[in-house]
Amino acid sequence: VVVIVRALYGLKTAGASWHAHLGDTLRSLGFTSSYADHDVWLRAAVDNDGKPYYEYVVVYVDDLLIVSYDHASIFAALGEKYVINPTSGRYLGTKVDTFTVAKDTSDEREAWYMTAEEYLKHALKIVEDKYPPQSKKTVDAPLLIGYHPEIDETPYLDDSEANYYQSLIGILMWVVELGRIDVAYAVGTLSRFSAMPRQGHLQGVLRIFSYLRDHRRSRLVLDPKVQDWSDFEITAYDWEAQYPDAKETLPPNMPEPRGKPIQTTFFVDAAHATDLATRRSVSGILLYCNSAPIRWYSKRQNTVEASAYGSEFVAMRIAVELVEALRYKLRMFGAPIDGPTTGFCDNQSVVLNSTIPSSTLKKKHNSIAYHKTREAIAAGYVNIVKEPTETNLADILTKPLSGPRTKFLSSHIMF
Repeated sequence: VVVIVRALYGLKTAGASWHAHLGDTLRSLGFTSSYADHDVWLRAAVDNDGKPYYEYVVVYVDDLLIVSYDHASIFAALGEKYVINPTSGRYLGTKVDTFTVAKDTSDEREAWYMTAEEYLKHALKIVEDKYPPQSKKTVDAPLLIGYHPEIDETPYLDDSEANYYQSLIGILMWVVELGRIDVAYAVGTLSRFSAMPRQGHLQGVLRIFSYLRDHRRSRLVLDPKVQDWSDFEITAYDWEAQYPDAKETLPPNMPEPRGKPIQTTFFVDAAHATDLATRRSVSGILLYCNSAPIRWYSKRQNTVEASAYGSEFVAMRIAVELVEALRYKLRMFGAPIDGPTTGFCDNQSVVLNSTIPSSTLKKKHNSIAYHKTREAIAAGYVNIVKEPTETNLADILTKPLSGPRTKFLSSHIMF
């Protein structure tokens, strides 16, 4: 009755058909799909100095991000099969460009950066057309200190306003994906009320947009600088008695590493019993490759912890799992890893219990987080050191902060 001659955009199987067709094209060019992410394609190459590296094509449906010293030839090869609309400097709503990082003239270096400024410009217009700014006063923090949306008792929004609230949350969640780490906690907190938002929740969302309006030009810089952590004392202990078989599991099918080794780092924090309705804590984790923040995590914990120690250990366990995933992905992308991942935590008890073999756990209900963290250290792919609370960058992902505190932490994460 019907003969299908081509896959049209919007049909049920169109996405799968397009993915398979593009995959065949990339394979014909010598690219291989990574097992860690099937939409990341890599091909062995050498740079202008004869040094080996990998070329990458990152696929998001029909948007392609090409990473190569010879990107023009890849564009040309793809152009023989498809109509290419090159948008240099734009990818999925973010602007991508180079930036000169320098504390002084002796430390100047080029780095890529991404910014959601253009996306925010259009998003703010949508908001301000309906809710014009009521004040010209600068908003210095995404949320007010002490704001707890879970105990908000203002009236519920009607269906129309609730749908509008949900659309604003969707916009903000994409803003966070585009690198606005400073609003990640605020957006994650208010997104929990999308099903039945109240008037107070809408005011909280509008405040986030006001903050973004006044801080629209922040950039996430992918700084390649390798940090020197030699000032932090890391004692090597013998873990043979506690974890005799501990070792990092290496992927058996990982490609040959090429390029410069990548330093991995993370900051971890937890705000104990932040949620006044459930008394659950919030975990905040920030992962770095060299000096580039590449993964941020802000989420309410699944369990109620009786102490700050317990909530910090839960956050540490989540951080170790994220580190394992990051190290696996880097290896499957063909990137060499520079030694263990260094973690910074501001809870002294967690640091001591994690790093000293003779330390015993007094709270048995934290045993899974306790052993997961210690085994990673025993295996040699994680180190944990004490970081003062004042400089723990993950603090921005766990609670509402004052304007000066928000500015201090965000200035050390973004530019």
